[in-house]
Amino acid sequence: MNHFKSSLIVTAIGLVLAFFVGGFTAVYITAILAILEISLSFDNAVVNAKVLDTMEPKWQERFITYGIPIAVFGMRFIFPIVIVSIAGGLGVIETFRLAVEHPEKYQHTLESTEQLIYAFGGSFLLMVFLDFLFDADREQHWIHIIENSSAVTKASQINNIEMIIATTVGLYLVHITADASIALAYFTGVLLHSLIASLDELLSTDGVRSGLMGLLYLEVLDASFSFDGVIGAFALSSNIFIIMIGLGIGAMFVRSLTLYLVEKKTLTEYRYLEHGAHYAILALATIMFIKMFHEVNEMIVGTIGIFFIGVATYHSILENRKENNTKEESDK
Repeated sequence: MNHFKSSLIVTAIGLVLAFFVGGFTAVYITAILAILEISLSFDNAVVNAKVLDTMEPKWQERFITYGIPIAVFGMRFIFPIVIVSIAGGLGVIETFRLAVEHPEKYQHTLESTEQLIYAFGGSFLLMVFLDFLFDADREQHWIHIIENSSAVTKASQINNIEMIIATTVGLYLVHITADASIALAYFTGVLLHSLIASLDELLSTDGVRSGLMGLLYLEVLDASFSFDGVIGAFALSSNIFIIMIGLGIGAMFVRSLTLYLVEKKTLTEYRYLEHGAHYAILALATIMFIKMFHEVNEMIVGTIGIFFIGVATYHSILENRKENNTKEESDK
């Protein structure tokens, strides 16, 4: 429970602020937004924990110190304003006033950039999954028909197979949209992931991830997850302060959950949890690409993520029991 003390304090403060902004209705919407954010980002917490576990303790502390303000204020408040500012050709201050005084216009401008946002976020998350799928050093396999298939085994031996697949997907998206801006957004996501991975490999020593690159990777990953929540939040409220408070509370709980998973070594105990999170990431990336053309309910997105995490956890428990039973029989 100690891991979630700060999150509970932030929740209490956030709900009080929401009450002053819009009464009990605002409190209810804030709570719904927080739950939505947690459901959409549960797999994010698992992947965060995996990355964080490979970083030095001082950088783990910095992830909390700097990561929370960036996640709450940066990605869920300032970043959407910057996006609208660029899309609308407005100044940042002018965009902020637009969000406060004319939230409907602000929402419309933000939604007009949906395709670009989904193209960027989807491509980055796709690269995250492909890195996982074609990791030749990974010892644990979950869905053997996929992870141990001859196709994946042979493909993992091809240099830059992740880039080849991501580029193929990107070219197809550009073909069916015939939009150069989507091409720019998509391949910026691919390039950013590759750049972070390359610098991380260059700066890492003795298996310890570069703290700076790890932090940057986690923040971009968090941004990719938060895009969907920020845009979807306008279905519940057009007040940017309510949206920030609700999504901020959710982001805080995701951070607390990440720390809990790291300190309790949960990913070691539940061996397939990381696998489930990455399949959920693939599902989210796919849904982002679909949402470029069709509406998809946010609850479906969150439910898919929780489903993969739940099944992976259940299979991990079964595998642990099986191993324990085998050891007991061998001891006899």
